[in-house]
Order: sequence, then C-alpha cells, then structure tokens
Amino acid sequence: MFAVYASEPNAEKPLDSLVIGERPEPEVPEGWVRVHVKAASLNMHDLWTLRGVGIKPEQFPMILGCDGAGTLDDGTEVVLHSVINAPGWQGDDTLDPKRSLLTEKYQGSFAEQVVVPARNVVPKPSGLTFAEASTMGTAWLTAYRMLFVKSGLRPGQTMLVQGASGGVSTALVQLGRAAGFRVWVTGRSEEKRALAENLGAHQTFESGARLPERVDAVFETVGKATWSHSVKSLKPGGIIVVSGSTSGPDAHAELQRVFFLQLRIAGSTMGTRDELTDLLAYLELTGVRPQIGARLPFSEAKTGFENMLDGETSGKVVFTH
Repeated sequence: MFAVYASEPNAEKPLDSLVIGERPEPEVPEGWVRVHVKAASLNMHDLWTLRGVGIKPEQFPMILGCDGAGTLDDGTEVVLHSVINAPGWQGDDTLDPKRSLLTEKYQGSFAEQVVVPARNVVPKPSGLTFAEASTMGTAWLTAYRMLFVKSGLRPGQTMLVQGASGGVSTALVQLGRAAGFRVWVTGRSEEKRALAENLGAHQTFESGARLPERVDAVFETVGKATWSHSVKSLKPGGIIVVSGSTSGPDAHAELQRVFFLQLRIAGSTMGTRDELTDLLAYLELTGVRPQIGARLPFSEAKTGFENMLDGETSGKVVFTH
C-alpha cells in the first residue's frame, strides 16, 4: 500500500530519511480494527520520529502520522485516538507508563490503511470534514486538555499563548475565545500575529514584549526561547501549562520567582479518549473549526515537512488521498 515513512533515524538531516513509497498492508490483530485513511495531519512528533526520538532504531522503517480520520471496513466514519495503552490498563490514558503513540511502537496513519485497537477510534461527527477531523487527535486534543483539564481557568480570565501559528497554539486561541477567556498571543512576525487575531485573539504582541498586565495562565509549547517571558508574565498564583519545547528543553527555571509568587507549573500530554469525545462534541456545539494552513496530497508530503521544519506553518498541515 502507499505510505509516507521514515526509513531510518537521522538526527541531523531528518528529511533525508523521509520516503514516499510502498509498504506492506497491515495485518489486523484480534481486538483491533482497520481504518481506511481519508486524511491525516502533520505534527512535530513526526519530525522527532524522523530524528529517532522516542523510537528504537530496530523499529524502522516506520510509517509516520499520529493523527487521522477515515472509515472502518463497514463504512463507519471515525477519528483516531492516538494514545495506545497497555492491555488491561485502567484510569487516565495519558498516565499509563507503558502507553505509546502511533509511530513510536505501532505503524502510523500516513498510509492508505492503519490498524489500531478498537477503543482507539471514536465516531466522527457529521459536521466535521475528514480533513478537519484529522487534526483532532494530537494538536486539538492537547490544547483541549491544557485549557479545560489542566489550567483551572474561569471564563473572563486572561490567558497568554506563546507562539501564534502552530497547531496547538491556533487550537488554544480558538477554543479559548469560544469559551469566554480573554486571549492574548505572542508571535514572531506580523503575519503570524495577524493569523492569531483572525482566529479570535483579543490582542497580540511581539515575542518577549512587555504585556499591559500580568495574566492568569500561560500556555507553553515553545520552551527555552519563551520560558522566562512566560514566568514573568504571570500573576501571583498563576499557572503555566506546558506541553512542548520546540525551541529546546533546557530553560532557566526562574525558581526564585516561582516560589516567591507561588506560581504553578503543570505538564500536559495529549488527552484521554473521553476528552477526545468531549472535544468533538464541543466543536459540534460551538461551530468552531480548526485552522488548516495547508492541504496537500500525500504524494507531496515532503513539502509539508519542509514547512514545519522551517517554522512556516499557519495552522495544521493536512495530507489527503
């Protein structure tokens, strides 16, 4: 079958390991289902896989893609939940120490077919296109959990999103605006800040700019480059919710400010199957739809990867057959 895959780990030149070609059709173990992929979206995790992060060398070649939407063999339209738990796990899906994501242990969604445990598909709402639904399982689910499960924010409070154009950032802006938060965003360029404003941000600022006042919560996916600004932007008792570190993980902790102002720092990773179901219902109720920055055929997947590697995205990159 047609697939987009990583042939081997390549830490320095990840795109040199990107292959667009053929892979064997997957077998369907008992308790698993086959999904005929209609659309799948690109995530930073796919670049990390190409670099060999979070995956053992002997597991290559690996079909890329954490996210997707498609149909079961009987035609049922579904959305993938990408967190695969150990057999018998009970409780929060994201706390399972033996959990994995698609592309870490199991082949991913950038193919004609992907197989997943039966519990890892949820019904696709009829109001979402396959392209829109394909962005839900990673970026939008991550944003939903950060905002509604981890932050403790109340409508009317102020949130700051560091970074204006990534998949999680654009989802945070749209979800936060629809939920009644005052949404502030930082961005490196005027174009990226304009995108955030078009998606609902109340105000945007240059990266590192002094804000008019301190905020109740900061949402971090950038890491080292913005961390100090995030800590300094919080009200006493405020919270930073962090789900990524695209600019590097080794930020200065600012511990004196953290303990003196009683700041809180909460990590957040992906989300549960139930949270994905709630997210899809939330979009149906509000009419919010994801910002898709580029739609490309799978045959042109390398272009999408290049744009993400260069930081030239404006929302989610979606591949379709």
